[in-house]
Amino acid sequence: MPDYSYILFNKTPLQLRSQGARGGRAFGRNQRARRARIALMLTPPQAVPPCAAPGPTTAEAIALLDAQFPWLRQAERRLSRKRENARVSARLNR
Repeated sequence: MPDYSYILFNKTPLQLRSQGARGGRAFGRNQRARRARIALMLTPPQAVPPCAAPGPTTAEAIALLDAQFPWLRQAERRLSRKRENARVSARLNR
C-alpha cells in the first residue's frame, strides 16, 4: 500500500486505517440518526379541528342591511350620470 501520510497531516498508515474505521462507524451512526429524524418528520400531522362555519354570503349580507336600513335599499346600484343629472334637475324644477 502506498504511503499517503504526507497528504493527511503526516500520519502513519496504521493511524490512517484506524481513523478511517472510526469515520465509518461515525458515518453509520450519523446515517441511522438521520433516518430516525426523517422517520419522525414523515409521521402524519395531528388532526386540525374544522374551521368555524363560514359567514354570510354577500347577497345575504346585503339583504340583512336592506332589512335593517330600508332608506338605504339598493344604494349599491349607482345611477348613470345622465339619470343622476336628470334627477337633480327635476328636484330643482319643483
